[in-house]
Amino acid sequence: MKNRKALFFDVDGTLLPEGTRQIPESARNALKEARSNGHLIFINSGRTYCNLDEVKRQIEADGYLCGCGTHIIAGDQVIYRYFIPHEEGVRLKRDIVEFGLDGVLEGAESCYMRSQTSRFPEIEGLRADLRANGALSPHNWDVDYYEYDKCYLASDCLSDCEGLFARMKQMDIIDRGGGFYECVPSGHSKATAIERVLEYYGLPLESAYVFGDSSNDLAMFEYASNCVVMEKHSPELDPFATFVTRSVEEDGIAYAMEQLGIVRSRVSL
Repeated sequence: MKNRKALFFDVDGTLLPEGTRQIPESARNALKEARSNGHLIFINSGRTYCNLDEVKRQIEADGYLCGCGTHIIAGDQVIYRYFIPHEEGVRLKRDIVEFGLDGVLEGAESCYMRSQTSRFPEIEGLRADLRANGALSPHNWDVDYYEYDKCYLASDCLSDCEGLFARMKQMDIIDRGGGFYECVPSGHSKATAIERVLEYYGLPLESAYVFGDSSNDLAMFEYASNCVVMEKHSPELDPFATFVTRSVEEDGIAYAMEQLGIVRSRVSL
């Protein structure tokens, strides 16, 4: 198809509002129309595959780019897969405890947490969300038989982040603010995921449109030339945004797609 576009969407804060956890109807309709017009729709998320069910229930997509580029599915094909080597992963989770952090070990099949209640309320909130989504393993992270792709960590004044990160030489650390960090194997990002998908489909970079709002979207904003940022967003994205849209709650996805000529205009100005 001539002028075919590949659209890459972050999840939290972009497709999913924080409150309802429901993709707005306007966004669902716009994505459906774009696919019917021959364009490709991809979810490009820091979430691993097991934690995308609430998105998959609400929309159809052409592929899932999961775990910041560690797991890429195009159609029904896994075109790329990477997880932290087993012994490295075992060492890492012991180091996390030693240096006083806590969080979630994110794998494609399941997510793993410590069995005891975390001192971080936000981590307990994540535990509840993962359990509700069916993504939380009944096995805690002290069991060593599994692999995982990345991790999400919380810290406070009792944590030695500098000491931990000095040992994480094979990981890229994304500062999510407020003492939270997303830790991804080096050489993987939302940008590397897009690059692999474009190569797979034989599409040029200018066909890619990215939609995001947070610091873990920075790599794909730096990489792409068509960058849509949500109204509520991390300031790191500002230098790379080519279009600022409304908030997700105010039909921001549909509005951007209409203004960019990807779908017909329906949302009132």
